[in-house]
Amino acid sequence: MGLPLGAALAACGSSGPTRPGTPSGGGGGGGATYWYLSTQPQEGVRTRTVERFNKANPNSQIAGTTFQNDAFKTKIKTAIGAGQAPTLIWGWGGGTLRSYVQAGQVDDLTSWFDENAALKDRLFPSSFGAATIDDKIYAMPCETMQPIVLYYDKRAFDKIGAQPPQTWGDIMDLVPKFNAKGIAPFALGGQSRWTNMMWLEFLFDRLGGPEVFQAVFDAEKDAWSNPVAIDALGRMQELIKADGFIKGFSSITADSNADQALLYTGKAAMMLHGGWTYGSMKQDGGDFVSGGNLGYINFPPIDGGKGDPSNTVGNPGQYMSISSKATPEQKEIAKKFFATELMGDQAVKEWVATGAVPIVKGADKEFASSDDAEFLNFVYNIAVNAKTFAQSWDQALSPTAAEVLLDNIAKLFQLSISPKEFATNMNAVIGK
Repeated sequence: MGLPLGAALAACGSSGPTRPGTPSGGGGGGGATYWYLSTQPQEGVRTRTVERFNKANPNSQIAGTTFQNDAFKTKIKTAIGAGQAPTLIWGWGGGTLRSYVQAGQVDDLTSWFDENAALKDRLFPSSFGAATIDDKIYAMPCETMQPIVLYYDKRAFDKIGAQPPQTWGDIMDLVPKFNAKGIAPFALGGQSRWTNMMWLEFLFDRLGGPEVFQAVFDAEKDAWSNPVAIDALGRMQELIKADGFIKGFSSITADSNADQALLYTGKAAMMLHGGWTYGSMKQDGGDFVSGGNLGYINFPPIDGGKGDPSNTVGNPGQYMSISSKATPEQKEIAKKFFATELMGDQAVKEWVATGAVPIVKGADKEFASSDDAEFLNFVYNIAVNAKTFAQSWDQALSPTAAEVLLDNIAKLFQLSISPKEFATNMNAVIGK
C-alpha cells in the first residue's frame, strides 16, 4: 500500500480520481460539510450513509466531498491551518488529532458522550484510545477496526510436522526448521518500513505491556531507553540474524502485495500483517484462502513477558471530529449524524459486506451469511477481548517523530544500528 499503517485500511486499493460528490439534498447554506476518501468499497458506504441522513433530515443537510488519500492529507492540513476546515474532520486519531487539539481546532466531545452514554456503550471500548487526548474525547470513533494478525500457511507447517507458534520461543525454534526445508519463516515487505514496525509494536507490548510505548506517547524523557524497549529491539535483531525473514526483505514492497504473494505461493510460512490483507489474499491467491490453507492467530506471548496476550495493535477505528470553527447549527447537524446514521444498523451491515469488522458491539450477528464468517469472527473476538488495542505507532506519534521512527526502524532491521543507538536517536524526537 505504500502508506503509513494507520492509513492502510482506508487507502488500500485507492486509485480513483479526486472528485467532489454532493449527496442528495445538496447541503448549501448553513449545512454541514464532510470530506472523506475516494476509496472503494469504503467510499460507497460513507456516501450512502450521508445520503440516508440527508433524506431523513431535509432541514439538516451534509455536503460531502471525496479526495484521494494523499490529496486528502494535504488538503485537510492546509484547511485546518487556515481556519477553513470542513465541519466533520475525518482521520485516524492519535498524533494528528493531538495536533488539532493543541491548536484549538476541534471540539471537546467528552460531555456530549456523557449525555449519549448508550451510543458510547455501543462502540468497542478499545476504539476510544486514539480519540482521547489528556483524558478528554475529541473524536467519534467510527467505521471499522483492523488488528495486526499473524497469518500462516497450513501447508508449510504440514511439511515440517509442526503446529503454529504459541510463544516467542516457538517462533525462534521454527526458524531453522523452515529454513532447512527451503521455506522462508516469514514474509516481509521491509522496504515499506511500517511493515517492520508491526513486529516492534507486538514485542514491546508482549514484553512490557502498553505502558512502554505509552511513555513515549506521553513524551516522558528517554522513554525509548526503557530496559524492556532495549530487550525488544535486541530480540528483533536476533530474529533477523537467525534468517527469520525472506532473503532480500528490505527491497520488497508492501504496496505491490509482494509480501502476501510469498505466503500464498508457499515461499514463506508466516506473515505478520494487517487484517485488511485477508481480502487481497482471497482475491489474488487462487484457492489459498477458499481452500482452507490460510491460518491466523493473535501474536503469541513471550515467556516472562508482562504484556497481556489478548492485547493487539493496528487500527482501532477511524475518527470523526467537529471543527471548532463550525457554526452552532453545523455542530448540531454533526452530532445528530454521529448519534443516528454514522454507525447505524444499515451502515454496520454495509461495512460487514466489505469484509471488515465495524467497531460496534454485536456486529458479529451480521457475519453468519458471509463466506468470510470465520475470519470476521476471529477479528471481532480480538477486538472484544483485547485489554488494550494500541494504535499504530506512526499514527500515534506526530508526523515529525513518525518519520524519524520509520527511518530508524529500517536501519534497525538492516542491522546498521544497535538497539541502544535506535533508542538514542528516538529519544531525541520525543515530544516533537
